[in-house]
Amino acid sequence: MQSDFSDSSFRASAVTLPPWLIAELRTDHAGETGAVFIYKGILAVSRCEKIQNFALRHLETEQKHLQRFDAILEPGVKSRLLPLWRLAGFLTGAIPAIFGAQAVYHTIESVEAFVETHYQQQIERLKTDVIVSSPALIEIKRILRECQEDEIEHLEESKAKLSDKIGFVTRCWGHMVGFGSSAAVRIVRLI
Repeated sequence: MQSDFSDSSFRASAVTLPPWLIAELRTDHAGETGAVFIYKGILAVSRCEKIQNFALRHLETEQKHLQRFDAILEPGVKSRLLPLWRLAGFLTGAIPAIFGAQAVYHTIESVEAFVETHYQQQIERLKTDVIVSSPALIEIKRILRECQEDEIEHLEESKAKLSDKIGFVTRCWGHMVGFGSSAAVRIVRLI
């Protein structure tokens, strides 16, 4: 059951949530923004019906994730670089779509492998945080787990669709995507 974060007591602010968690939720919001635009980029370029269906299904999930984080974070807490993350996401989807299904699947695998780990680190920190008994933190941990489960499904689906032979350029692209995701998180924690 998805909760309603319209109640201001669940909104991220310096008063209700620890600063480290606000920074992490900002990364989640920016990341889900980027994810929505990855799939929009794929849809803008790909003419393959299988890839379009794949992107549409995943886009729907990522939009739901974005709505959840959008409801948690107050506007002033969100990344000021959202236009950059939209562009980066769009290009991260559009570029591999030019090269076909295997490039798209490898891109999604690379992104989702990073996201699974990123969510897990947040969940682990919430487990050890002294104030986890707060209803807001318990709810946020639940949301993180649910989003992580969806991202793992995307990862597994992408892996299953990949051929055994990934070309050198596609492998390099996947490493760039993983590195870019990690760099973006470091930036978004601050801005």
